[in-house]
Amino acid sequence: MIDDLSLRWKIPLRVMAAVLGTALAVTVAMIARERDELRQSLTSHAMSLGRVMANTLVAPVLHDDLWRAFEILQSGREPHPTAPELQASVMLVVDRDSRVYVSSRPREFPVGFDLRQSKGAYALLPKQMEGIGAREQRVFEPEHSPLFFVTSPLIADGVPLGHVVLGYSQDAFRPRFVNLVLNTAVVTLLVLLLILPVSWYAARKTGEPLLALAEAMSQVPGQLESARLADLPQNRDEIGQLGDAFRRMVGELRKKELLEDQMLVSERLAAVGRMSAGIAHEINNPLGGMLTAIKTYQRHGAGDPLANQTLSLLERGLTQIRNTVAALLVETKPQDRSFAPADIDDLLILVEAEAHARSVTVAREGVLERPLPLPATLLRQILLNLLLNAIAAADEGGRVRLGLKLDPGMLRMTVCNDGKHIPDEQLAYLFEPFYSGREKGHGLGLWVVYQIVQQLGGGLSVDSEPGCTTFRVEIPYVET
Repeated sequence: MIDDLSLRWKIPLRVMAAVLGTALAVTVAMIARERDELRQSLTSHAMSLGRVMANTLVAPVLHDDLWRAFEILQSGREPHPTAPELQASVMLVVDRDSRVYVSSRPREFPVGFDLRQSKGAYALLPKQMEGIGAREQRVFEPEHSPLFFVTSPLIADGVPLGHVVLGYSQDAFRPRFVNLVLNTAVVTLLVLLLILPVSWYAARKTGEPLLALAEAMSQVPGQLESARLADLPQNRDEIGQLGDAFRRMVGELRKKELLEDQMLVSERLAAVGRMSAGIAHEINNPLGGMLTAIKTYQRHGAGDPLANQTLSLLERGLTQIRNTVAALLVETKPQDRSFAPADIDDLLILVEAEAHARSVTVAREGVLERPLPLPATLLRQILLNLLLNAIAAADEGGRVRLGLKLDPGMLRMTVCNDGKHIPDEQLAYLFEPFYSGREKGHGLGLWVVYQIVQQLGGGLSVDSEPGCTTFRVEIPYVET
């Protein structure tokens, strides 16, 4: 069956069938059109001849000149016509009572012969002529008759005298029609001889990309590298898009293989989670004690302003540590305070030592004028990680900018450094765990930032160009 054939044969065969079918349809349409035009030309010629005969025969009929009328009818026939199909086989002049006045065949239709007494198609003429107007020409085609007739009124001074009847053979133009069919068939065959090889070649070329794709797919999954290097179409049509989709599929399969190798990394993350849950309980006890000591000193201390400011900073830092550690416990959901302008000041103080060690300038662009209904611990964790990463990535003596912008319902933060440009191939992996572009990095900072931003329903993006790498964070909030 053709459905089981290879595409290298199926496509050309179907194209050939379409070409042949089209050629056949066009040929039939052309023959039908030529036949209609030929018949229309014959009818037009017959009606024109009938009008001429009717005008010429008025005088002989009025003067009862049968011989002259007969000569006129005979003049309408050629002994050796160049177009036999235009030659009338019989010509009649009949009066209003359907009696023959004169005919081109007097033996068959003598003078005074009543057409109503004839047989075949001639017997139908009287009734046909009764139903037409005195000045109207008609074409009459009796069913199952080899003849068709053109009737033209014979009128003298507005008075109808009868009709001129021209009879034509239905088969008269058959030789010309057959010749037309033969000529059209020859032209169609010549065109097919030219088109078929070209169509076959074009169809084979169309099927080659599909065959290459099928060959490449047969190598999946055993030979992914060979499948990836297969010579597939690069054009923009549907076959090219299919080739692109196949290459993407092979790429995803290769990534799957890499993911299987990264299962150990996932196990490490699980181990870190279990260890963090155990450590969190151990850290909370000394943290609670230190926070209690700070509150006791603030309540009963000497009241030194510098000491109080330092202790407030320590208290907020220890509180953030406690909330961060508590967040590691799945069963714990700590209640957090709102993010306030003082948190920005604390963050700049916390990163000041790291920035000073690398001679990096940290500049702030924009201010936070009021507290926001957002968890301070999580936002401080986001900004602290981004600022420390930016300071580490900045050039020695470089510059880091922290941008803050508050829109209705949206907090926008940017952290930009002028350090080394991050290549495009590394940008897609920045937020994956244990991926770090620095030798001393552990690869968890940006992953933690990404998880917190997702938890808060925000967005995180990064753009890196030579001289400027910018992390953008957007956190939505609802005014209370």
